[in-house]
Amino acid sequence: MSIIERAVKKLDPKSLPENKKIVESAAPNEVVAPVESQPVTKKPSSKVVENVAAQLIHIPLARLSALGMVTPSAPRSTIAEEYRAIKRPLLQNLKGGGASKVDHANLVMVASALSGEGKTFSAINLAMSIAMEQDKSVLFVDADVSKASAGGLLGVPDKAPGLIDLLENKGMHFQDVVVKTNIPNLRILPAGNLHQRSTELLASNNMRTLMLEISERYSDRVIVFDSPPLLLTTEARVLSNFMGQIVFIVAAEQTSQEAVVEALQHLSSDSIVGMVLNKTQRQTSGSYGYGYGYGYGYGGRHETKEDNVK
Repeated sequence: MSIIERAVKKLDPKSLPENKKIVESAAPNEVVAPVESQPVTKKPSSKVVENVAAQLIHIPLARLSALGMVTPSAPRSTIAEEYRAIKRPLLQNLKGGGASKVDHANLVMVASALSGEGKTFSAINLAMSIAMEQDKSVLFVDADVSKASAGGLLGVPDKAPGLIDLLENKGMHFQDVVVKTNIPNLRILPAGNLHQRSTELLASNNMRTLMLEISERYSDRVIVFDSPPLLLTTEARVLSNFMGQIVFIVAAEQTSQEAVVEALQHLSSDSIVGMVLNKTQRQTSGSYGYGYGYGYGYGGRHETKEDNVK
């Protein structure tokens, strides 16, 4: 046996680095986490499920605040005021006060055409803002199953079971994967483990049953979905079929008009679609700040207006 062969034989396989890759870079508002190069389909053990579901997730509020996001500790911040304006039409539709009746209006998907437009940033801010309501609770669903950056930003353990595991494993229940947080009105359903057939799982009867269950079980609950980009995956297009309301994020001076038009064509014609213009900048009293634009349409008709608040 050669020297090289003897050396290889003595290596501990556990000491070898795992085969990982880093996903494409995103905007500062999007947190990117490493993902397995091969989809993980192994069912999580019951012990793992029990431990994750039983523990209280402490959302790193100081970190979110440093990133300029909505937190309960700064309820009068400018970003908090902006999302108050964004959430109000959504809550109005939830009460049936909009121009048209919306089925399952408490199922709200935050989407974008491409990555890096502030979709996850907006989804978390929207969930945080609604959780600050006196009479509403929020379930935040990390439905960007291939990236799952929202869960990492909110402090969810990397291998926590979630949506995909719930759809794949018939013996798993909703309460097994939903985690409580240190914000009383906020729960999180993590993305779960990666799966080769995630699109088929999201389009399954199990998913439809789950959507109806979480929409109808609690009348005061708003379910906010952070979806994948519409033009990069098919999962978001499937998810849109279940939604009552869709918040579509457009990055100012970044998202092309062609991309917006194409992405909107993939959305369900039965949903209310609200558009948020993200990352706008304007000069006020010698300083620059973020602003937003918003507009709401029904079905295939979309009307938009811009309104910078800073």
